[in-house]
Amino acid sequence: MEEIDEPDFRSIVEEEAEERIMSLNTANTIPEHTLPRPKNKTRWAWMFVCTLFVLLGQSCATLLGRLYYNEGGNAVLLAAILETIGFPILIPFALYFSAQDLSRNNASVNDQPSNLIRAAVYIFLGLFQAASGVLYSVGLQNLPVSTFSLISTTQLGFNALFAFFFNAQKLTPLILNSVVLLTISSTLLIFHSDSEQPAGKSNKGHFAVGFSCSLVASALYSLMLSMTQLAFEKVLKRETFSTVLDMIIYQSLAATCVVIVPLFISGEWSGLKNEMENFELGKVSYVIVLAIIAVSWQVCSIGAVGLIFEVSSLFTNVISTVGLPIVPILAAIFFHEKMDGIKVISIVLAVWGFASYVYQHYLNDSSESRNTGENLKVLEESSIAANFISQESQYN
Repeated sequence: MEEIDEPDFRSIVEEEAEERIMSLNTANTIPEHTLPRPKNKTRWAWMFVCTLFVLLGQSCATLLGRLYYNEGGNAVLLAAILETIGFPILIPFALYFSAQDLSRNNASVNDQPSNLIRAAVYIFLGLFQAASGVLYSVGLQNLPVSTFSLISTTQLGFNALFAFFFNAQKLTPLILNSVVLLTISSTLLIFHSDSEQPAGKSNKGHFAVGFSCSLVASALYSLMLSMTQLAFEKVLKRETFSTVLDMIIYQSLAATCVVIVPLFISGEWSGLKNEMENFELGKVSYVIVLAIIAVSWQVCSIGAVGLIFEVSSLFTNVISTVGLPIVPILAAIFFHEKMDGIKVISIVLAVWGFASYVYQHYLNDSSESRNTGENLKVLEESSIAANFISQESQYN
């Protein structure tokens, strides 16, 4: 009987190891970028810096955009171009990280799409960016910056909706709660149309135009983010830092070309010299304001790229949205806009909706990390069992 016990024990170990390995074949093919990265201090510091870039760049660009209109600026298409025309400052970063990728990984590029397909993706997304940029500019022209920013928080709700259809995002109770709160937050501002308006934009018609354009722009921006994520997953199939930078550069180039054509055709370009001369802060200030707006948008883009690379595009949108309620507070400080009860309630609801969305994102990340950790642990145990079987076979 003792001679039979050892083979029986060995056969049991073999069967268990084989079952575990067979059941985890798919786990062995987990893409490298989905495995949890070590949360070291350097990575968290980089994420913190990127978050600051997004918040500061977005807030600065929005506030200076309002200053541009307040001091005599009136070129909507020029304001839209400023969101994308600063992309050349990203080219050195793209070249550097592209060289880094080539030196680290010389893998075959046969699975990469053709240049024609990539160009089609960049142009398609550039059209979305151009349209949302023009509509945002019209909205900011006709609304107080605080109202404009609060309406823009609806992009998070739109993002949840589009992500459900295009990115397989589950609409959990927390996300639905976020969508409802953000919708109510913006709806409250409809009853705020008689409040303080920009100079020369005091009637309800201007408010309706600004509100509608801002809302549609938020929807287009959110749709663009979902389409971008879909492009990474289905077309580009790569999410390296250089790939994301290329996406921003070529997409911005396409968007700039789309907007600059009507800028010349409409004759708005011919009036820019007169606009600069009549700018209340002076010609030099006019150029400086426009330059800082363009740079601020690119600083925001760099921060967004960093967060996409380290976390996800969804998290980038969350950070972008959390910065929007900050702008009304800054507007009250720098532009002396009123913070009445409706605006305060709208801010509270926007922050509440944002917090609900972030908490759902945290739960998703925790669940994914736990599941991945369990899979890796079982894989390790299976590997140990396989090594034990191999050693037993060599011994026998």
